[in-house]
Amino acid sequence: MFNKGKFNKREVPVKEGEVYDVTIEDMGKGGDGIARVEGFVVFVPETQKGDQVKVKITSVKNKFAFGEKVE
Repeated sequence: MFNKGKFNKREVPVKEGEVYDVTIEDMGKGGDGIARVEGFVVFVPETQKGDQVKVKITSVKNKFAFGEKVE
C-alpha cells in the first residue's frame, strides 16, 4: 500500500503536551507562524517569521500540529 504522507501516526515527531524550542520559518495564510520539528509542520499563533520561541503542542494531526507560545 502506498503512503502518500511523509509521516504516519507512529512517526510523528511531536507529542501533545510536550514543549519544543522552535524558530518560526514562515507564515500561514491565516496569520499563524509556521515552525518545523524534524520537518513536521507546527502552526503557532501570535508569532512572526524569525521568532525563536518555546512552543507547547496543543493538538497533533496526521500531517501537522498546533502549538501555543509559552514563556
